[in-house]
Amino acid sequence: MESNSRSSSNNEDMSLPIANVGRIMKQVVPGSGKISKEGKQLMQECVTEFISFVTGEASAKCHKENRKTVNGDDICWALSSLGFDNYAEAISR
Repeated sequence: MESNSRSSSNNEDMSLPIANVGRIMKQVVPGSGKISKEGKQLMQECVTEFISFVTGEASAKCHKENRKTVNGDDICWALSSLGFDNYAEAISR
C-alpha cells in the first residue's frame, strides 16, 4: 500500500499546479463561463502526459547522442518528430 501512496505523490510532484492550469483555461472561457474542478484535473493530467511524452522523446534523442542535457532545440525536434510541427514552429520563433 505504501508504494501506491509514493506513486501518487510522485505523480503530483510531476504535475503542473492546478491553479496555473485553471488560470490558463480561464483565459479562453467566456467571462460568464465556469470550469469544473474535474475539468481542471482532467486538463492537468492531459498536459502532464503531453509534456512527459515530448520530454521523453527529446531525452531519448540526447541519450542516443551521449548528451546529458535536453535543450530547446531537442524539444522542438521532439515536437516535430511526434507530428506537432505547428507547435515546434511556434516555439522556435
